Amino acid sequence: MASTSAEIIAFLLTISGWVLVSSTLPTDYWKVSTIDGTVITTATFWANLWKTCVTDSTGVSNCKDFPSMLALDGYIQACRGLMISAVCLGFFGAVFGLVGMKCTKVGGSDQTKAKIACLAGLIFILSGLCSMTSCSLYANRITSEFFDPSFVAQKYELGAALFIGWAGASLCIIGGSIFCFSIAENSNSPRRGYAYNGATSVMSSRTKVHNSVPDKTPPKHFDKNAYV
Repeated sequence: MASTSAEIIAFLLTISGWVLVSSTLPTDYWKVSTIDGTVITTATFWANLWKTCVTDSTGVSNCKDFPSMLALDGYIQACRGLMISAVCLGFFGAVFGLVGMKCTKVGGSDQTKAKIACLAGLIFILSGLCSMTSCSLYANRITSEFFDPSFVAQKYELGAALFIGWAGASLCIIGGSIFCFSIAENSNSPRRGYAYNGATSVMSSRTKVHNSVPDKTPPKHFDKNAYV
């Protein structure tokens, strides 16, 4: 019962983390222009993995999609691939997690379901690592440009999408780890033993039944003439 509850908690954690990771792809604010050292801010620059935008003081935004995938910086291409891989791995992990949970009716025996649940946990951990690596790589580029004194172009700060991605990746890793421990709990569960008494024939079984029935015939009384 405890392992079933742990699997349900792990599934909820991993699904929540996968939803958060998936929501970072369409999120606009991966990086936002900093206001450090500026007195008057007339425009706000922000960007994500697909476009770069500017918002003026009146609230009007103008966006420009990245012109060519091959002309992009290497870190943006790597972040795109890692995030898409994280979303795809999370989908397959959710399918294997449903099959491997003990509360579902598919998947076979308990040992087989425990192996499937462990596989789902490994997939979710890999999904979380992909998302964590992508967000960390993007954040490292932002921080390196921000603290570089020789960088004179527009500097940015960390956007909300990075924190959402880190939170989703952490949930996927934690839930996947709980899924992996389910196979260890299943192997330590006690098994019932059955004693084998050997094959018995029909005659022997009848003999056992006959011997087990008590003899209810009344005792015979003999008088003195019976011994003469």
